[in-house]
Amino acid sequence: MKFSTEELIEGIQSGNKRLIAKAITLVESKKAEHRIQAEELLKKIMPYTGNSVRVGVTGVPGAGKSTFIENFGRLVIAQGKKVAVLAIDPSSSINKGSILGDKTRMEELAKEENAFIRPSPSSGFLGGVANTTFETMLICEAAGYDYILIETVGVGQSEVLVADITDVFLFLKIIGGGDELQGIKRGIMEMVDLIFINKVDQDNLQKAKNTRLELKRALDFIPPKEKDWKIPVLLGSALHNEGLNEVYNKIAEFINLKKKTGRFEEVRTRQAEKRFEYWVQEYILALMKKSNAVEEAYRIHKKNASELVSNPSTEAKLFVEKFLSGENRD
Repeated sequence: MKFSTEELIEGIQSGNKRLIAKAITLVESKKAEHRIQAEELLKKIMPYTGNSVRVGVTGVPGAGKSTFIENFGRLVIAQGKKVAVLAIDPSSSINKGSILGDKTRMEELAKEENAFIRPSPSSGFLGGVANTTFETMLICEAAGYDYILIETVGVGQSEVLVADITDVFLFLKIIGGGDELQGIKRGIMEMVDLIFINKVDQDNLQKAKNTRLELKRALDFIPPKEKDWKIPVLLGSALHNEGLNEVYNKIAEFINLKKKTGRFEEVRTRQAEKRFEYWVQEYILALMKKSNAVEEAYRIHKKNASELVSNPSTEAKLFVEKFLSGENRD
């Protein structure tokens, strides 16, 4: 059944999870007619967005991201808040489908009336963040969700992309994995706002404390991302609900600091500008491919790049210049 834009907006604002899901599916669609309706929908819900706390959760596979999000989400709900989880699954390189299914790994949270979980395949998108995650987040905000938790696949450039669409960047760390500090990329440490060392128990408590000390020392050599904010390194166990209250309080403290200094709105403005730049690239490429001649030129230059006939950046420059100069248009 096809829903009108008005029906979807009414469903979003009334908290109808089925219609919220339908709206997200519409925004994720690449079909031209769906894109038109999606743009209309997003434009009309904009006045109702921006009131959530956007939290990115990353960490290596096995760090316990899903368990953390499930129990942290339930804690947030216990505080009288509504939580939306956008769990970005790795995609099959063959059919681009989701292969993990986070909803099945957050059964208790999924039962909560004030929780909404949306597993979305990354569809091969660079860094494991689906290319419509930002827009999906806006829909959840318009539906009145107070906290948006974005779980990434935790590989490649996902950390960069999550940091670009969230207010708080939380890094989950585990000990005893053989990585310790040498396995932590400097880039992650430069973007992180809060570190939670997960899966801590009595058997590894001392080792966890040593890891925390090493992390704090490492952070001393990295320029602070936010003035007056010393990155907390917390210990706990998401499975046993230990340390999650501290995480909740530190997130609130960090958001309050950013709002007090004016950095909150400043960062969000910059994030919106980056989304604009991303969609400019998407629409230019889509427009170019509408022309048969331009599509053929695209194929030729892409082939030259893939076969290293010349530098890929050179082929891209030649193709774009050819398009912008008006050549090869139907």
